[in-house]
Amino acid sequence: MALRKMLQMKSSITPYPGETVIRRAVARDAKRLTRLVRGSRAYEGHYAAMVADYRVGSDYIETHRVFAAVDTGDSAGRVLGFYSLVLEPPELDLLFVEDGTQGRGVGRLLVEHMKSEARAAGLDRVRVVSHPPAEGFYRSVGALPTGTARANPPAVAWDRPELEFLIP
Repeated sequence: MALRKMLQMKSSITPYPGETVIRRAVARDAKRLTRLVRGSRAYEGHYAAMVADYRVGSDYIETHRVFAAVDTGDSAGRVLGFYSLVLEPPELDLLFVEDGTQGRGVGRLLVEHMKSEARAAGLDRVRVVSHPPAEGFYRSVGALPTGTARANPPAVAWDRPELEFLIP
């Protein structure tokens, strides 16, 4: 079983220019993904409470389609970003890019990969409830506004833009 999983992971690695690959996340990535979420500058100030105790667990990684963008030039395989696609109901649940890597196309690569995964799963649209500062990014990669997800204190104390990707 372990060998079969390794072969599946290896076959799901998609190379991109610039020594970055998108691969299926595995349980041992949980701590790195959690650090990426908690350390995101996008969640500083009044947004900090939302991610302060957030944890990407190995169970979450095994349950959902979680993919990581990895720097192959780094011997430790530094995670540059990741996303999580939930199939039922279809939603881009998480998408984070390391602060120092933003603006270099990693987020766009992750979104394109997500669209490909969604298409392969037979989805025709994927919902995104965006962190307010990320709305511009999602629109720039093709997400269309659909409304507003209202605040739900204490978990989320602010309204959030709701968008969707149409999957042709």
